[in-house]
Amino acid sequence: MAKLLNSKCKKCRREGVKLFLKGERCLSPKCPILKRNYPPGVHGPKGRKRTTEYGTQLREKQKAKRIYGINERQFRNYYRKAISKKGDTGQILQQLLQMRFDNVIYLLRLARSRVQARQMVGHGLFLVNGKKVNIPSYQLKTKDEITIKPEKEKAKIFADLEKRLEKEELPAWLHLDSKTQKARILNQPTGDELDKTFNPRLIVEFYSK
Repeated sequence: MAKLLNSKCKKCRREGVKLFLKGERCLSPKCPILKRNYPPGVHGPKGRKRTTEYGTQLREKQKAKRIYGINERQFRNYYRKAISKKGDTGQILQQLLQMRFDNVIYLLRLARSRVQARQMVGHGLFLVNGKKVNIPSYQLKTKDEITIKPEKEKAKIFADLEKRLEKEELPAWLHLDSKTQKARILNQPTGDELDKTFNPRLIVEFYSK
């Protein structure tokens, strides 16, 4: 599988918005997009060029890919799955991305970033319906239950989890019991529950050409 090794902060600067790829650092004054809010490059700040309609659509696609940490082939496959289903293609595309196992772990605040969530899933720290799943792209379904693997509950990464979860507000379509640390998918996200960081309509238009 291809690895995305480019600087995470450069990805945010390229898109001109915070993609929250580095967890808490993105919320601090140290975030590079606050200090250098211009595209990366050796020539320094030159502002952002005017983009064509195609360029705007391309940037939305690139933004979504970078948020979820997936490559072009994976992203195109999500689009193909979305158009094969009945309904709003853009909304279905967003639902497929939101229901990725690593993304749900991040939204449950069991990880500080999607990158960390991907690593934790890959290392087999979680169970889905009592069975080990270590595939970050695994598609979760309504009523699926997620738990921490019993022998990993005392791991350092989960040391302050209960205290941390008390301060977090989770999406309405997810439920997490901070004491038992059991999570459940209540329903598929819809409407305002979907990610507003990118415009799925522009992505659909990009691939429709």
